[in-house]
Amino acid sequence: MVVVILALIFVFMSAGEPVSSASGAPDELVVNVYSHTGEPEAGFDPLLGWGCGHVNFEPLVQSTLFKSADDGSIINDLATGYSVSSDGRTWTVNIRDDVKFTDGEKLTASDVAFTFNTAVGSNSELDMSNLESSVAINDTTVEFKLKEPQSSFIWRLRYIGIVPERAYEKETYGRNPVGSGPYKLVQWDRGQQAIFEYNEDYYGREPYFKKITMLFLDKDTAFAAAKSGEVDIAEIEISNVNQTISGYSLVPLPSSRAFGVSFPMQNNTGNRSLQGDPIGNNVTADIAVRKALNTGIDRKAILEGVLYGKGDVEYTGVDQREFGNPEARVPDSDLEEAIKILEAAGWVDIDGDGIREKDGTEAEFDLYYSSSDQVRQALSVAVSEQARKMGIKINLVGTNWDEIYANQYSSAVLYAYSSIDTFNLYQQYHSKEADDTYRNPGLYSNPAVDGYLESALRSPDQKQATKYWQLAAYDGSTGYGPAGDATWLWLVTMDYLYAVDETLDVGTPQQNAGSDILGNIYEWTRIDESGSTSGE
Repeated sequence: MVVVILALIFVFMSAGEPVSSASGAPDELVVNVYSHTGEPEAGFDPLLGWGCGHVNFEPLVQSTLFKSADDGSIINDLATGYSVSSDGRTWTVNIRDDVKFTDGEKLTASDVAFTFNTAVGSNSELDMSNLESSVAINDTTVEFKLKEPQSSFIWRLRYIGIVPERAYEKETYGRNPVGSGPYKLVQWDRGQQAIFEYNEDYYGREPYFKKITMLFLDKDTAFAAAKSGEVDIAEIEISNVNQTISGYSLVPLPSSRAFGVSFPMQNNTGNRSLQGDPIGNNVTADIAVRKALNTGIDRKAILEGVLYGKGDVEYTGVDQREFGNPEARVPDSDLEEAIKILEAAGWVDIDGDGIREKDGTEAEFDLYYSSSDQVRQALSVAVSEQARKMGIKINLVGTNWDEIYANQYSSAVLYAYSSIDTFNLYQQYHSKEADDTYRNPGLYSNPAVDGYLESALRSPDQKQATKYWQLAAYDGSTGYGPAGDATWLWLVTMDYLYAVDETLDVGTPQQNAGSDILGNIYEWTRIDESGSTSGE
């Protein structure tokens, strides 16, 4: 196995231009940081997913209208400011007038409008269906017309990289992208590596590192490459957290990626979805069962036992975000209180077999998880073992996603959500019909919560929207959080783990954006043994 890994490393290091290692030029960087998303099949095209979508990250080649500050707040990038109409349907964004693409042409509002209009019909993972049109009012002003008010539209403006209208061809752009970001793509050895060099026409803060070689290694091979000193930074698996590498530090970066168990909220009445999938579960539909699990589960023990403490406990799915509501949480790891909740609701162990019953129904249900994910499997096992102490039997079903989606309306599922975009909250908790997506898998329906979510989405003011997002979790009497309807059993958030060469100073990574370690690349430097920045 070792021979195979070393052979793979040799292949990657030998392909194309020689790769600099941690001992090479101080302003050159070798990284393997996007192994959780993999190499972009369509190339470095933001309209086809690069930098935005299921996982959002710094696109390097393209600029975005806005970006994230170290504290997670949204700040200007290309934009100089924006305003929203009183009805929330018209967003006006002003942009800089000193920006050039890497081909020397000036970037104008027409390029911004083109980018977003094209994104509506592209294969981008970002949902742009609410955008009616984008229009350049002049060279530095673009107007976005929405079909419906959407306060979360700010996140669309945050993550889509801007492409040039005159030089964009869907079939070829990803291989030879023209952008206005801090770097330009100079080489792509498909399946192996991509090499970026500093864009000397970049308008923003000049990064210390002038060349970045991004390797496309799986995490195990990347870990071996770090042990061989061939990379400056590598994303690693949680299973390697206790292994040390000479000359490297382990850097855990907090993220908003929360793991939790979804509960079917409806009783089983024989109904089926349009696809014929069963709906309802008579055990999880009982709020007492959901409340008991949220109260009795020891999240801290799960965090330490499964993730070695590399993360945080989670109660609402968005505890780490500014729109999270601390009032929606409940005290946990209280087994005695959990049992009281169950017994008060009529769940008792009549026959002494360790499983509670109510009206002839045993407290038993299935929990589905992806069999290809060891973390989800371990979390599912931990939940099952702790639930058994409460008299609840959880049967574990490890399988593929097709099977999971087919059973999500009738069985619990161990999901992972990255709720950076507030629109995810709307999709996750607003009432809906059974369809073939995983949003709101429990088919939760609460008119009060719907009202808060709708008010949050319609609000033209981000601070006011945040208040409504928080009320949707809990308003003192109801909400989707464990203090309210306990729609999910949220467990933990998981840090992203990186082996980082000790000569690197990675500054202050952006808050709760562990998947985007390069988001603050402008702050990175290399230091010598004395602690001074090399080359200065």
